[in-house]
Amino acid sequence: MNDTPGWASPGSAPSDGQEAGIPRPSEPVDGSGPAGNWSPTQPPAGQWSPPSSSGPGVPPPAPGWGGRPQGPGWGRPDAARPGVIPLRPLGVGEILDGSVSTMRAHWRTVLGITLTVSVIVQTAIILVDRYLLPDPPSVDANATGSEALRQAADSLQSSLLNNAPPLLIAMLATIFTTAVLTVVISRSVLGRPVTLSDAWAEARPRLLPLLGLTLLLAVMAVGIMTVGLLPGFLLGDTAGVGLAFLGLLAACVVLVWLMVRFCLASPALMLERQSITASMRRSAKLIRGAWWRTFGILALTWLLTLIVTLVIGIPFGIVAVIADGGGLDAFLTEGANSFGWSFLIISGIGDVVIATITYPLSAGVMALLYVDQRIRREALDLELARAAGLPGYDNRS
Repeated sequence: MNDTPGWASPGSAPSDGQEAGIPRPSEPVDGSGPAGNWSPTQPPAGQWSPPSSSGPGVPPPAPGWGGRPQGPGWGRPDAARPGVIPLRPLGVGEILDGSVSTMRAHWRTVLGITLTVSVIVQTAIILVDRYLLPDPPSVDANATGSEALRQAADSLQSSLLNNAPPLLIAMLATIFTTAVLTVVISRSVLGRPVTLSDAWAEARPRLLPLLGLTLLLAVMAVGIMTVGLLPGFLLGDTAGVGLAFLGLLAACVVLVWLMVRFCLASPALMLERQSITASMRRSAKLIRGAWWRTFGILALTWLLTLIVTLVIGIPFGIVAVIADGGGLDAFLTEGANSFGWSFLIISGIGDVVIATITYPLSAGVMALLYVDQRIRREALDLELARAAGLPGYDNRS
């Protein structure tokens, strides 16, 4: 079965219960290294469609067992590194380092994408908050019984309505930046240059499928949360509150499991030109047996993103409150709606800085997780080495 046409098409992955789709390297240039150690039952490599730009390759280290580069001693073997990552299974630090290295190596392209999108997004969010969204309803702190429940329901409804437009704008921005940055990262793995126009030309045909995938996952999340909370809300009394809480916990567990399971669907859709449903199946197969590792890496990425958000957002928020003249008392009593343009502009600048840093970090981790899983399960490193034009690799089976 070949379910991965496109960017790097393997044969049937080991996740299908077969040891297939593992391409073998060519005989080393110097004749050393027993390439014949590879099993003769392995099929030839699938097609690789590298990006159109070309760049100089980097020779691999001296070949060793099985034609794979082998370093000295008994430690982890050295590997060819034409781009931002070594072509072998990656550690957590190497995935994070690869994301940061991509930002450094292609900083003009990455900065051009993220800064432009962030400025547009924050401007749109500020204008929507200022002119389109209604003020939140007033809540009487002394209300009890049915009146308190009614006010809580009104407050929740208002909060959902007020947060929906900014979330929609942020989702569209994430889709755009993910699409373009995934192309940039795929080039950086091969050590090839990429311009903003090149990345946009390759990403543009996949924007609508990526939008469909994002909407499908969002609808799935809303459905799961609704199923978890609805019985408790329908019950309505004290027991209903407890049931809603338990339903919320169960829904969160299911939602986290599914989101990790489908986290590689976006890279598969972009780089393998998969359909929406095929990319979700592809992600589930790549994550199989590695859910906890993937969850840990994603949790660490989220933690780093949170730290960046706090380190940058708190100082900008304090300066915004002081510059607006209302002070912290006004913020605590009346909320953010009491602030004027000074607060909105300064806090918006802070959000732009945060997004400019976190967008490429998150996109890089997702794309490199995808590459790492394919290296581990399908020996994609050998196909990448061939695509990068490294000596010692060719297209022979």
